[in-house]
Amino acid sequence: MPVTVVGGKGAHLGGLSRIEGIRVPAGFCVTTDAFRRIMAEAPSIDDRLDKLSRLDQDDREAIRTLSAEIRRTVEDIAIPGDLAAAITRALAEFGEHAAYAVRSSATAEDLPTASFAGQQDSYLNVVGPAAILQHVSRCWASLFTERAVAYRQRNGIDHRTVQMAVVVQRMVFPHAAGILFTADPVTGNRKVATVDAGFGLGEALVSGLVNPDVFKVRDGRIVARAVAAKQRAVHALPAGGTREVAIDPQRQEQPALTDPQVVRLVQLGRRIEAHFGRPQDIEWCLVDDEFQIVQSRPITTLFPIPATHNAENHVYVSVGHQQMMTDPMKPLGISMWQLTAMAPMHEAGGRLFVDATRRLASPASRAGFLEMVGRSDPLTRDALETVLDHDGFVPSLPDEGPVGPPAGGASAPIETDPAIVTGLIERSQASIAALRRDIAALTGPALFDFLLEALQEHKRVLGDPLNMQAIMAGMEATWWLNDQLQEWLGEKNAADTLTLSAPDNVTSEMGLALLDVADVIRPYPEVVAFLRGVEDEGFLDELPKLAGGIEARDAIAAYLDRYGMRCVGEIDITRARWSERPSTLVPLILDNVKLFEPGAAARRFAQGRQEARQKEQDVLSRLRALPDGEQKAAEAKRMIDRVRTFIGYREYPKYGIVSRYFVYKQALLAEAERLVRANVLAEQEDIFYLTFQELHDVVRANQVDDQLIQQRREAFRSYHALTPPRVLTSDGEAVAGAYRRDDVPAGALIGLPVSAGTIEGRARVILDMARADLEAGDILVTAYTDPSWSPLFVAITGLVTEVGGLMTHGAVIAREYGLPAVVGVADATRLIRDGQRIRVHGADGYVEILP
Repeated sequence: MPVTVVGGKGAHLGGLSRIEGIRVPAGFCVTTDAFRRIMAEAPSIDDRLDKLSRLDQDDREAIRTLSAEIRRTVEDIAIPGDLAAAITRALAEFGEHAAYAVRSSATAEDLPTASFAGQQDSYLNVVGPAAILQHVSRCWASLFTERAVAYRQRNGIDHRTVQMAVVVQRMVFPHAAGILFTADPVTGNRKVATVDAGFGLGEALVSGLVNPDVFKVRDGRIVARAVAAKQRAVHALPAGGTREVAIDPQRQEQPALTDPQVVRLVQLGRRIEAHFGRPQDIEWCLVDDEFQIVQSRPITTLFPIPATHNAENHVYVSVGHQQMMTDPMKPLGISMWQLTAMAPMHEAGGRLFVDATRRLASPASRAGFLEMVGRSDPLTRDALETVLDHDGFVPSLPDEGPVGPPAGGASAPIETDPAIVTGLIERSQASIAALRRDIAALTGPALFDFLLEALQEHKRVLGDPLNMQAIMAGMEATWWLNDQLQEWLGEKNAADTLTLSAPDNVTSEMGLALLDVADVIRPYPEVVAFLRGVEDEGFLDELPKLAGGIEARDAIAAYLDRYGMRCVGEIDITRARWSERPSTLVPLILDNVKLFEPGAAARRFAQGRQEARQKEQDVLSRLRALPDGEQKAAEAKRMIDRVRTFIGYREYPKYGIVSRYFVYKQALLAEAERLVRANVLAEQEDIFYLTFQELHDVVRANQVDDQLIQQRREAFRSYHALTPPRVLTSDGEAVAGAYRRDDVPAGALIGLPVSAGTIEGRARVILDMARADLEAGDILVTAYTDPSWSPLFVAITGLVTEVGGLMTHGAVIAREYGLPAVVGVADATRLIRDGQRIRVHGADGYVEILP
């Protein structure tokens, strides 16, 4: 029967009972119709549910109080006579005085996107009709346990949409019980099954009363086992209920299952997995050497695997960890990035991945690829090396010669000439201006025909060999300086100071430009006070009513004209841009007003340039004092000039990409508005849940699949709960990578050193830039920073991120501003509390949490 009638658990048990060779204890379901009847009798239930839905999910005390009140109300409602009689008749059919498990089965339970495991209540070994009726009421009420309410709120599920069925199932009294995961729940490997087993009822394992025996099975063979000392078990009592019992000492360290039983159980699990079409979390009981299955639900914590058209092994590298955007992307965002990327990309869990298998398979290309990846992100390199250590997983192919960067080919020599950068920027600006001009009047299918051509121009601009050479020239010169100056002078990360205030860096200019906006606003107290109360996007229209408001509006508008196409997560075209949501910038402007004096932008840039010049003179002077010093100084001078010429341009191609993206987005939203007026779409943002090709089809046909859009919305919401891995295999193994270092103090958090210096200060853990509230001396701790975070960098003294590499945007801008920075610090936002004092060691790559 469908989930809407018997809930997730009931529907899965029904499905299990139809699989040949799978034994399921007999029973019946009290359907959601009965629950709706009970709820209809609950006094003031609508008002209470409204109040519950309005509570802040972090207000645990209010949730606890109101949910307990609703629960008591539901439990106190008498079961109608006809319903009680129907339940009693069903019990007579299965054995009125037998023992039963009475189990909650909610409609938002055991779903592919949310398991709700343990959120509602179930009761074991219930004996007699009166007790069973009482426990049915308790199951209904358990829809409003505090944990279930909080879980629904975190997952964005409306309390009103969830109904409760109840499964009443003959109790089994097993010799052993436990859980079978048909994929390894830790690594995600779909080919490794994990069996947890203990004596007696499975409650002992679920409640944490005992540690289970753990078996891992691959290809019909046990590949790992750990037998625990199981001192206690949960057994059923003859009169109903359960109790803990001690296990005889001589049995405690015996395995709960024999090896053949483990293998046979996994074979049953594979049959169940095939039936439901996805990895399963299965509760099992062993009775007289026969396995009975009492529950099966999808494993919702596994990261999905990119779809492939063959059975070969594949190794995927996360694009998000390179692009500083590990959040899920909507379908339109994914398809637009795929259409404009320089390499084929695969989607899984709302994230993008590049297939690195061929690069790893050839020994020559493997070495170069690992070297390049390791310079950017040592954790990704370590994860790849972990996969390479799996015997035979990565095929061995003939050498294809050394391989350079993944997209655009290796860099060729390029002269150190600032005119090259100027020319590239002018060509990019001309191309974007032509795009704006040519797309302006287009609509309908003609718009999409034009966009397909524009996307090819987009790729041509990005893949221009001179563009790639200019990008690589600055990066390679940085690497050369760091390597050679450490070898010659014993100095770590010398290039960090040499890159301060490099010219043509559009991202660092963006941060300084917001300081100039603050300079315009600072003299007008009425404007500052008004901005402190901004809550919506209409504030720019209100500013001219205030003294100094016209000047403030014009300054913000000019900033948005140049940088308004940017936003957090900007590689996803569907994200709201600053021009669309200018209130995002208000907290940053107010921080700048509070923390800086007038003229700070020009002073900071001049100071950085002066420090870089002094560093250059110091380095060259020290080199000349060495053996072959003149030659070394001449080589270093050439590389310093190269860095100063090209490292700023490293940021420009991304600026060009998002500038073009904003033009595409405005055209697509205008088309979406036309579709809304034509009653094809319910709202503009529906297009975000369609791929580019699907949207093209909708425009041609003037009709859309509303159900597809709804399914995509729900899937996107579920993807937020998934943590994307740096490396993912086609077996589903998610590999995080580790730092292999022993040169840091005990207890320090290890990361990648990307900007030299040591700084101590207050940690500000900020996950949403719009909620920034900084004080002088603060150190920013966040998950990742893309270019849109750079306006925040002017107000901080150091940076710690969970994701990042040596040449990612946050690292480049940290060096530009002279901020000590450590990136790639696993779980930094969880391990460092907001307000704690920390010390960031930017040259050595670790963070200390101070007393």
